[in-house]
Order: sequence, then structure tokens, then C-alpha cells
Amino acid sequence: MTAPNEPGWFPIALRLHGARVLVVGGGTIALNKIRLLLAHAARIDVLAPALDDALASLRDAGRIHHIAAPADPDRLSALLPGCRLVYAATDDRAVNRAVAARAEALNIPVCAVDDPEPSSFITPAQIHRGPVRIAISTGGAAPVLARRLREAVEAVMPAGLDSLARFLRDARPHVVARCPDIDRRRRVWEDFLDGPGGAAARRGDTETARQVLDQVLDGTRVTGEVWLVGAGPGDPDLLTLRALHLMQNADAVLYDQLLPPELLDRVRRDATRVFVGKQRDRHTMPQPDINAELIRRARAGERVLRLKGGDPFIFGRGGEEIEALVEAGIPFQVVPGITAASGCAAYAGIPLTHRDCAQSCLFVTGHARKDGTLDLPWDRMAGPGQTIAIYMGVSALPNLCAMLVRHGLPPDWPAALVERGTRPDQRVLTGTLETLPTLASTGGIGSPALILVGEVVRHRVLSPGHAAPPQSTTTWK
Repeated sequence: MTAPNEPGWFPIALRLHGARVLVVGGGTIALNKIRLLLAHAARIDVLAPALDDALASLRDAGRIHHIAAPADPDRLSALLPGCRLVYAATDDRAVNRAVAARAEALNIPVCAVDDPEPSSFITPAQIHRGPVRIAISTGGAAPVLARRLREAVEAVMPAGLDSLARFLRDARPHVVARCPDIDRRRRVWEDFLDGPGGAAARRGDTETARQVLDQVLDGTRVTGEVWLVGAGPGDPDLLTLRALHLMQNADAVLYDQLLPPELLDRVRRDATRVFVGKQRDRHTMPQPDINAELIRRARAGERVLRLKGGDPFIFGRGGEEIEALVEAGIPFQVVPGITAASGCAAYAGIPLTHRDCAQSCLFVTGHARKDGTLDLPWDRMAGPGQTIAIYMGVSALPNLCAMLVRHGLPPDWPAALVERGTRPDQRVLTGTLETLPTLASTGGIGSPALILVGEVVRHRVLSPGHAAPPQSTTTWK
């Protein structure tokens, strides 16, 4: 917290287009500031006896003007008048302070790089997205912290902000003319940004964005949108940035049984949450009803998040849902997620492929029919040189292992089972096709769990410095 009497730095946005800026220094320190200035179309004079290679290239390209002289008082007196800004950017603090004193005497804003005391301004860490500029400053106290904060902000910024800002700039006169009332105009912008119009503008679809904006101005109900988002195998840190952005902007979320509470905590707090079940042989909401609910809410203007474990298009029935949305004329987006095979295998230390023993990986579902039978490509599965990743197969594990042996794999063929993969309570059992069913039974393994079959299991390695999960076991029998 800033003390009441502690002086602070006043943040402003300064127009530099066509303005003259003097940079004193010809090395890396000066180059770092010049790169920032070039992005803002400033006219840059560089005062230095010599330039390093990078700055010389900029000079030869006509992007900077070089004055080949030292920063003596007479030279500064001639160059400083008319400058919008001055950077003292040599590697000599005494020289920088002398430049700063001269500029300060002429009331010209000056920055002595990495030396706040003689400076009248400092340069914050910056994020550029077209017209959007975000600056982060610690008042010169901790530049590295400012850069780290910038990285954190950049990581959660949605793509397309530059397109969105340009669209809003170009549409502003139209909105002002159509909606002179300031309070109503603010609501129009908020409704546009929070709905499908803002999303269309971000992805550069200006035609759709204009149509939506006019609908909002007319007071017409705007059709919402459905987002089919893969939440990954369980660890919230494995969410994609796109998934996280949509989770924080949804009006309603339809979610499945297998999503952990820690992951659902990332959803916008005031979003309506609809639990749709999806446990084996027990669906709180049948798939046709889920499709209908997605369509109903989108037609009411909501942004609907269909949140699925893993990836929507890998045993997630996402294809069925988008078919229903297309038929109903509902716009949608699909955001892929890390599927269980990739996430669980990685956290268990088991490679899905390996040059010595597995040149391919086969994803199958072990979900049995109502009569208990498994309709799987056994002959293709029971071959060497590959890894089999079996989803939803825990209840059928004895039958799965027996059928693989019956179709040609040896009983001592390596196999593993990863329960609650990527989560803090993950368990990994390793054994063989002959021993794994007993290990799973005695260990009380339940869903969600992934079965991995293949010689890659023998190559299981845990990262140095990272212990195996407390209940992880390795058993060969």
C-alpha cells in the first residue's frame, strides 16, 4: 500500500506520432527504448558517438536520425528545444544525470533509464493490441515485477482485441447518431460487447458485428451463441486460454459429472449452472434434452457454455451437439481441450509413443453394450508396435484384458490404469493384462480412469524432483 505522503507517478497516454524524441546513447539500453518509440511513429534523433550494429541498421533504413557526437552541454542545448521527450540511455549514470538535468531545466519530460531519481517520467511495461494499450508500472521500484505482471495480463487477454477496438472506433459515430442518450448508449455498448457481436468483432467478422450492433440499437432480441469447450482431464491449469476466457464470459454453463469443483470455480460466478450428469448408465439429462436446452437458451439470447471433460470431439458427443445446433441455426464455437489420453499419460510419466516400441496410438472407448458385450476392433488392437488408450473401460476391465489376450497379446503384456488423472489424488497402477484387473479390484479403482496398454508402460519415468502421487503403485506380476 502506498503511504499517504509517498509521491507517485501519474499515468498518462501521450501522442508521439510525428513528434521529435531525443535518445542519448548508442547501445542496447538505447535500442530497447527506441523499439518502443518506433511502434508509436515518433521521429527519433539518436545522440551518440557511435551506434551498435542493430541501431546502425535502423539508421541505414531511415528509421532513426543519428547525430554522431558526445552529449556535451553545447550539443544538448542545440538539440533539446522542440523535443516531446528525452531518454538518457547510456551505460554511464553520470552522463544520464547530466542529460536529465539539462532537459529538466527546459521543462522537457526526461527519463534516465533505470534511475528514477533524476527522471520526470518513467516507461511502464507495455502491452500492445492495435489501438489497445495497457501499461503497468511499479513507479520504478521493481521493473522486473512490472514485466512479470505484464506477462500475466497478456496471458489472459483474449485474442482479437485489436480488431474489436478498431470496430468500436469505426462504429462510434453511427451509434452516437442512432442513440444520442448517453446512459442508453452505454447500455448498448455493454450489451454488444457481452454478446455475439463482440465475439464477431474480435474474430474480424465485421459484417456480423454490424448486424448485431444494429439489432441491439433497435432493441431486437439477439440470438445467443453456444460454446463447446473442452476442460481437459481435470487439472484446472491445463485449461486453454481460450477456454478460460469463455468460461468467464458465459451466461449459463451445462456441465458433466466428471468435472472437479476446482475447475468449475473458474466459471463466471453469476452464470447459471445446469448439471447434466453423464455418468455410466445414469444420465441426469438425456442427450436430446441437452441439445434442446442449448438451443432454448441460445434463442433466448444467452451465451451458453457446454463444458466437457477432455476434448469435446473425443468421446464427448460434441459432434452430435453441433449437428443439432446447425439444424437449429444457432451459432457456435468449439474449443478443443487436452484429452484424457494425453493428460493422464503425461502426469503418469508414460509416453504414448516411443521410438523403440510404439509408433502409433489407438484411442477406443471401453463402454460396453447393455448386454455387456464389447464391440471393438480386437484384431487391430491386439498388435505390437502401438499403444492402446481405453476410455470409460473400468467396469469392463476384466473382459477387455481377456479379449486382448484371446486375440493375440501375451498375458504378461504391459498395462496401466490411471485413476483421476492429473488431479492431486491421482493413482497409477501398473501391471499386465493378466494382473491389472485384480490390482484394480483390490485397489478400489473407480471412474474417471484411463487404461493404457502397450510396452510404453515399461518406460514409465517420473520427473526428477517430483514424487509419484502418494497412492501410486508399480506392480509387475
